[in-house]
Amino acid sequence: MSSQTDVQVQRIRAIGLTVTNCVGVASRKHGLLDFYTQALGFELVSDITVEGQDYSDLEGVPGVKIRIITLQLGDEFIELMEYPNIQSKPIPRDSQSNDLWFQHLAIVVSDMDRAYAHLRSFPIEPISVSPQTIPPENKASGGVRAFKFKDPDGHDLELIWFPPDKGQDKWHQNSHSLFLGIDHSAMAISNTEQSLHFYRDLLGMQIDSRSLNWRVTQSRLDNLPGAEVKITALRPVQDGMGIELLDYIVPGKGRTIPSDWKSWDITHMQIELVVNNLEQLVDKLRGNGVQFVSSGIVQFSDRSFPYRQGCLVKDPDGHGVLLIVE
Repeated sequence: MSSQTDVQVQRIRAIGLTVTNCVGVASRKHGLLDFYTQALGFELVSDITVEGQDYSDLEGVPGVKIRIITLQLGDEFIELMEYPNIQSKPIPRDSQSNDLWFQHLAIVVSDMDRAYAHLRSFPIEPISVSPQTIPPENKASGGVRAFKFKDPDGHDLELIWFPPDKGQDKWHQNSHSLFLGIDHSAMAISNTEQSLHFYRDLLGMQIDSRSLNWRVTQSRLDNLPGAEVKITALRPVQDGMGIELLDYIVPGKGRTIPSDWKSWDITHMQIELVVNNLEQLVDKLRGNGVQFVSSGIVQFSDRSFPYRQGCLVKDPDGHGVLLIVE
């Protein structure tokens, strides 16, 4: 099937993360806002609180009130989404990289050693033993350096450094910044072909690269003994931030996303995909049995809101995908 479909994702607008508390409380040294701005170099773009039926319909949450803090790093955006009126379930403490709720942001750095030293003065929980270098026999990723860790809420993050022959051109332009932007969001999946049907065939994203990562480097990176993972990288038609599908062969698939986890739980992330024809795409997804969180396409009349229409669906493994029209 051609990747050039009538309906397709144009680009990734942002990644939304449900958080416990944006600005911190007395018992915690850092709120998430402080952590992302001070530890990782993000800049505050906006801080709004929304409520009403539109947002309830979008996120599948009755009587919702959401504080949304938008942050920018380089060309990329994230949204910290706090539900102040609802008790959120935390991310399980024993989460591992092969659990199907695993999803991380890969934050590009200009100097891994400096970035790692800076990060260690903040309240992170390491996943990787230390920064790891992908061995040269891995053609797609050889020479790339990476370090995985958790933010104070338990969200999975990765620092990534690209050698001159890897990564997008923009990561190699002269920059005085230590933290440059977000290259991709990677998520654990149960079946590569099933996920490709969703992201490539239905959403029109394109395969950028494929690789098999294994041996001691991957074990140290993921803190999983004997880790072996098949990685498929996808990009939207306008390039920019991408998605990586992580299909673990060893130790195999982890736990599935429980059916009672909701948008207000801390495990929830949503990739915001700008699409060129939302009505047509929604019809296509319904015809293919895709699970909807939103009741349908939600229209937003508030001009200060960053998009006009939205519809939240789940990919085959339950990861949140927010389809939007700006």
